[in-house]
Amino acid sequence: MDQADPLKDAWAVRRAVLGDAYVDAAAGDPRPVAGAFQDYITEMVWGVWARGGALTPRDRSLLVLAMTATLGRMEEFRTHAAAAPRAGVTQKELDELSFQIAAYCGAPAGVAARRGLAETEEARNAARHGAPDGARGGD
Repeated sequence: MDQADPLKDAWAVRRAVLGDAYVDAAAGDPRPVAGAFQDYITEMVWGVWARGGALTPRDRSLLVLAMTATLGRMEEFRTHAAAAPRAGVTQKELDELSFQIAAYCGAPAGVAARRGLAETEEARNAARHGAPDGARGGD
Protein backbone atom coordinates (compact mmCIF):
# COMPACT_ATOMS: atom_id res chain seq x y z
CA MET A 1 0.00 0.00 0.00
CA ASP A 2 0.99 3.63 -0.49
CA GLN A 3 2.50 4.67 2.83
CA ALA A 4 2.23 8.32 1.77
CA ASP A 5 -1.44 8.21 2.82
CA PRO A 6 -2.03 5.48 5.42
CA LEU A 7 -5.62 6.59 6.09
CA LYS A 8 -6.48 6.29 2.40
CA ASP A 9 -4.92 2.82 2.36
CA ALA A 10 -6.86 1.83 5.49
CA TRP A 11 -10.15 2.98 3.92
CA ALA A 12 -9.34 0.96 0.79
CA VAL A 13 -8.71 -2.21 2.82
CA ARG A 14 -11.85 -1.65 4.90
CA ARG A 15 -13.93 -1.35 1.71
CA ALA A 16 -12.26 -4.40 0.14
CA VAL A 17 -13.01 -6.59 3.15
CA LEU A 18 -16.37 -5.29 4.38
CA GLY A 19 -17.79 -4.09 1.06
CA ASP A 20 -18.89 -0.65 -0.05
CA ALA A 21 -22.48 -0.95 1.19
CA TYR A 22 -21.42 -1.77 4.76
CA VAL A 23 -18.75 0.96 4.87
CA ASP A 24 -21.05 3.56 3.32
CA ALA A 25 -23.72 2.78 5.92
CA ALA A 26 -21.21 2.90 8.80
CA ALA A 27 -19.76 6.19 7.55
CA GLY A 28 -23.12 7.75 6.69
CA ASP A 29 -23.70 9.66 9.94
CA PRO A 30 -23.44 13.38 8.99
CA ARG A 31 -22.35 14.60 12.45
CA PRO A 32 -18.73 15.85 12.48
CA VAL A 33 -17.80 13.68 15.45
CA ALA A 34 -19.09 10.59 13.63
CA GLY A 35 -16.82 11.25 10.65
CA ALA A 36 -13.84 11.83 12.93
CA PHE A 37 -14.66 8.58 14.78
CA GLN A 38 -14.90 6.62 11.52
CA ASP A 39 -11.53 7.97 10.40
CA TYR A 40 -10.04 7.06 13.78
CA ILE A 41 -11.42 3.50 13.71
CA THR A 42 -10.40 3.08 10.09
CA GLU A 43 -6.86 4.33 10.69
CA MET A 44 -6.33 2.31 13.88
CA VAL A 45 -8.08 -0.94 12.97
CA TRP A 46 -7.88 -1.13 9.21
CA GLY A 47 -4.45 0.49 9.18
CA VAL A 48 -3.19 -2.74 10.76
CA TRP A 49 -4.70 -4.67 7.86
CA ALA A 50 -3.10 -2.26 5.38
CA ARG A 51 0.38 -2.91 6.79
CA GLY A 52 0.83 -5.99 4.65
CA GLY A 53 3.66 -7.99 6.13
CA ALA A 54 3.65 -11.62 7.13
CA LEU A 55 -0.09 -11.85 7.82
CA THR A 56 -2.41 -12.21 4.86
CA PRO A 57 -5.96 -10.80 4.81
CA ARG A 58 -7.14 -14.39 5.38
CA ASP A 59 -4.94 -14.68 8.49
CA ARG A 60 -6.12 -11.32 9.79
CA SER A 61 -9.76 -12.26 9.21
CA LEU A 62 -9.42 -15.51 11.17
CA LEU A 63 -7.64 -13.67 13.98
CA VAL A 64 -10.34 -11.01 14.18
CA LEU A 65 -13.02 -13.69 14.29
CA ALA A 66 -11.25 -15.53 17.11
CA MET A 67 -10.68 -12.32 19.09
CA THR A 68 -14.21 -10.97 18.71
CA ALA A 69 -15.66 -14.35 19.71
CA THR A 70 -13.37 -14.48 22.75
CA LEU A 71 -14.46 -11.00 23.79
CA GLY A 72 -18.14 -11.85 23.25
CA ARG A 73 -18.49 -9.10 20.64
CA MET A 74 -20.90 -11.10 18.52
CA GLU A 75 -22.19 -8.19 16.42
CA GLU A 76 -18.63 -7.55 15.23
CA PHE A 77 -18.08 -11.31 14.93
CA ARG A 78 -21.08 -11.64 12.58
CA THR A 79 -19.91 -8.62 10.55
CA HIS A 80 -16.48 -10.18 10.08
CA ALA A 81 -17.90 -13.66 9.48
CA ALA A 82 -19.99 -12.25 6.64
CA ALA A 83 -16.92 -10.48 5.23
CA ALA A 84 -14.48 -13.38 5.71
CA PRO A 85 -14.92 -14.86 2.20
CA ARG A 86 -13.78 -11.51 0.72
CA ALA A 87 -10.57 -11.93 2.74
CA GLY A 88 -10.03 -15.43 1.37
CA VAL A 89 -11.51 -17.50 4.21
CA THR A 90 -13.39 -20.60 3.06
CA GLN A 91 -16.62 -21.94 4.54
CA LYS A 92 -14.73 -25.04 5.74
CA GLU A 93 -12.29 -22.80 7.60
CA LEU A 94 -15.17 -20.87 9.17
CA ASP A 95 -16.79 -24.16 10.21
CA GLU A 96 -13.55 -25.37 11.82
CA LEU A 97 -13.06 -22.07 13.61
CA SER A 98 -15.91 -22.72 16.04
CA PHE A 99 -14.13 -25.86 17.29
CA GLN A 100 -10.92 -23.90 17.86
CA ILE A 101 -12.81 -21.16 19.69
CA ALA A 102 -14.63 -23.68 21.89
CA ALA A 103 -11.39 -25.50 22.72
CA TYR A 104 -9.42 -22.39 23.67
CA CYS A 105 -12.12 -19.97 24.83
CA GLY A 106 -14.75 -22.27 26.28
CA ALA A 107 -18.04 -23.78 25.23
CA PRO A 108 -20.13 -20.59 25.57
CA ALA A 109 -17.83 -18.70 23.18
CA GLY A 110 -17.78 -21.66 20.78
CA VAL A 111 -21.55 -22.02 20.84
CA ALA A 112 -22.04 -18.29 20.25
CA ALA A 113 -19.51 -18.40 17.40
CA ARG A 114 -21.22 -21.42 15.84
CA ARG A 115 -24.57 -19.63 16.06
CA GLY A 116 -23.10 -16.46 14.50
CA LEU A 117 -21.47 -18.45 11.71
CA ALA A 118 -24.73 -20.29 10.99
CA GLU A 119 -26.64 -16.99 10.83
CA THR A 120 -24.18 -15.45 8.40
CA GLU A 121 -24.10 -18.58 6.24
CA GLU A 122 -27.92 -18.60 6.08
CA ALA A 123 -27.95 -14.92 5.11
CA ARG A 124 -25.29 -15.50 2.43
CA ASN A 125 -27.25 -18.46 1.01
CA ALA A 126 -30.50 -16.50 1.07
CA ALA A 127 -28.84 -13.64 -0.80
CA ARG A 128 -27.48 -16.06 -3.40
CA HIS A 129 -30.91 -17.55 -3.96
CA GLY A 130 -32.76 -14.24 -4.10
CA ALA A 131 -34.64 -14.55 -0.81
CA PRO A 132 -36.16 -11.30 0.42
CA ASP A 133 -34.24 -9.31 3.02
CA GLY A 134 -34.69 -10.72 6.48
CA ALA A 135 -35.85 -14.14 5.27
CA ARG A 136 -34.23 -16.93 7.26
CA GLY A 137 -34.60 -20.65 7.37
CA GLY A 138 -35.03 -22.64 10.59
CA ASP A 139 -32.11 -24.10 12.53
